[in-house]
Amino acid sequence: MIKKLLLASAATALLTGAASAADLPRRAAPPPIFTPVPVFTWSGAYFGINAGYAFDASSNTTSSFAVPAPYGNGTTAYFGQNNQEGFSGGAQIGYNFQLTPGNGVVFGVEADAQYLDFGRNRNRSIVTGPLAAGYYVTDPRGLSSLDYFGTVRGRLGYAFDRVLVYGTGGFAYGSGSADRSFGGYVGNDSFRTGYAVGGGMEYALPVDSFLNFFRSSAVTLKVEGLYVNLDRNTRNQGALVINAANNFPVAYSAVGRRNDEFAVIRAGLNYKFGSY
Repeated sequence: MIKKLLLASAATALLTGAASAADLPRRAAPPPIFTPVPVFTWSGAYFGINAGYAFDASSNTTSSFAVPAPYGNGTTAYFGQNNQEGFSGGAQIGYNFQLTPGNGVVFGVEADAQYLDFGRNRNRSIVTGPLAAGYYVTDPRGLSSLDYFGTVRGRLGYAFDRVLVYGTGGFAYGSGSADRSFGGYVGNDSFRTGYAVGGGMEYALPVDSFLNFFRSSAVTLKVEGLYVNLDRNTRNQGALVINAANNFPVAYSAVGRRNDEFAVIRAGLNYKFGSY
């Protein structure tokens, strides 16, 4: 009888403990881990390459020059500007800063150096009347043969996530051949400076793009147009009579100045480094 009472008491105690444990609050489950999706930003340094097409953007006019005696006798030379155009290609380096990731204002600076194939075609003349033997005429004011040019420009635009629309402008420089056979006299095709303005659009590819050879934070593609104006320092220079023996000018007509003006349409590829 005593054994039965002890067993009954033990069973009651166990059931009471189990019921009490069931009434205790359960341990809260850990919160789910949240991984934020990174927001793209254009901030960071970049470098890249570009290629495109350049063409004369100056006005195409025809001018005439009355060759003075004793180099001519009632002789007139007529000049027509020959458009020059050709391949342009080079490299660029720069830095962007975006005010707010995602959509926002982007500003930066970019420098580039470009090869320019404008050939060796200068203005050609048609001469009516006699011209003294050993002399020829030329007009150095036309678009010269340029071998290269470069720019240092500011950029200001607005980013729509991975699409950037921008305007650009700043300092430009260039140089061409000093060959007198098509350049008049030495100095006309020397180093010169000016300005460049333009704009473009740039798009950032996914980081895992097959073009990302350098493991950069982004690879971007761009299309850009530039207008370049270089001062050739040809004020008060016009058509020239040249001594063919030494390529030295012996007479000229001061009919004003003309700059090198050309436009460039190009596509580029950039590798961006910095914050995502």
